[in-house]
Formats: sequence, C-alpha cells, structure tokens
Amino acid sequence: MTSSLPFVERTRETARLRQLHAERKHTLVLGPPGVGKTALVRHLQSLLPLVVSPGSTRLTDVFTSLEQQLGLASEDRRLVQRKQRLLKAVAAAGKTVVFDAVGWTTPKLSSFLGCVSERVPIWMSTRSAHPWDIGHFWPFLWRFERIEIHPFHLAETRALVGATVRAGRVPAAVLDAVERLHQLAAGSPKVLCELLEGLATGRYDPHKVFDLTLLNLDRRIHQLAPAFSFDKTNVTPAKNVSAPGT
Repeated sequence: MTSSLPFVERTRETARLRQLHAERKHTLVLGPPGVGKTALVRHLQSLLPLVVSPGSTRLTDVFTSLEQQLGLASEDRRLVQRKQRLLKAVAAAGKTVVFDAVGWTTPKLSSFLGCVSERVPIWMSTRSAHPWDIGHFWPFLWRFERIEIHPFHLAETRALVGATVRAGRVPAAVLDAVERLHQLAAGSPKVLCELLEGLATGRYDPHKVFDLTLLNLDRRIHQLAPAFSFDKTNVTPAKNVSAPGT
C-alpha cells in the first residue's frame, strides 16, 4: 500500500527542483533516513524528463539501471567498456541523471559520477554531505546546489492523512488520531506511511491510544523480523511481505 499513498506537500522543494532542472544545475538533495527523498524523486520523475538510478551504492547496479533506462542491450562487458558506452548514451540523451540513495562513494563510483557530471546535470540524494559519509566524491560537491528535506510538521502530517482518507485507503476515523500519529512518527513520512499501512488492515482502533501504541510496536518488530506478520492476538508467518519505502 505504501507505494500507492498520495504524494502531498513538498511544494517548495518541488518548485525549487523544477527550477534547478530548467537551469541545468547539479543538485544535492539532503535529508535524514525516511524523510521522503526517494518519494520526492519518484514524484519529480513523473513531471520531468529524468534518468534515475534508484540505488546508487554499487557501481554495477548503477550501470545496470542506467543501461535499462537508456535502452542499451544488457551484454557481458568489462566495466570500462560499459562505462564508456554509458557516458556516450547519457550525453546523447541530454537528460538530468538522478543518483538516488547515494552512500559511501568508492573511487570508481566517484569517477563515474564525475564523468557523468561533465556531460549532463546530475542530482544526488543522500543522507549527509560530510566527507566521512559520502566518500570520495566529497571534493566535487562545491559545484552542487543544495536542497534539504526536513521531517514533516503537523500540518504536513494532517495533509497526508487527509489525502489518504479521501483516497479510501484508511477509514475516516484516522483523522481523529492525526496528532498521535505525528508524535509516533516523529515527523518521518516513512514511519507515518507504515502506520497508515497498519491502520488500513482494520486491526487497530485509531481512537484507542493503546491500539496506536501497539501498532507502532508491531511496526518496529516487523522491521526486525519482516518474515512475520503481527496483529493484536498472535504472530503468524507472512507471505510475500515487502518492506515499504518512501
């Protein structure tokens, strides 16, 4: 359900990123885990011509993702050959390339990011711009505009809950629990979406503080043991459970 929740708020960030896209600027999207950087990238991907690498921690995964989006045949080539072919395709496409979920950049990954940035604008979403977090690409960040994504305020939490109710994903009674949900989520859109996902099952009464506390506990247990589905009475193995993302 999480992937189908409405995208709300982030109006200022969306407008700024659209402006930077028009100006063809390199951009760094910064924010703590679960704040919604990936959700923002997905939203903008529906509005702008972007090439997106969804998981940008391993060079081979980045190559595979970009090759698929640029229509390059999947062939067993050496990394050097794949890199050169990709750089030509990226330059020919002329689109902004987004590297989402960037963590520690190795020398090879950093080199590739640098080469792409010499040909087209790139965006990078990452948790931190500190050199000990982002790795070898850090010396190049002075060329990047920066946009920080902050946790939700109460008004933003209310907007997402309201949109989810209007979409028929959760019952209207959830509107009465907005403040408690905001407190439990601590402003994290990811956690909020997970809580709404739990409320959609109908197992928890949004009017009862105990049920909401139990919902949050079950959510946290599920993170540690995703192979199990938890409810208020028992624990049963779950089938085809996938971790929600934001």
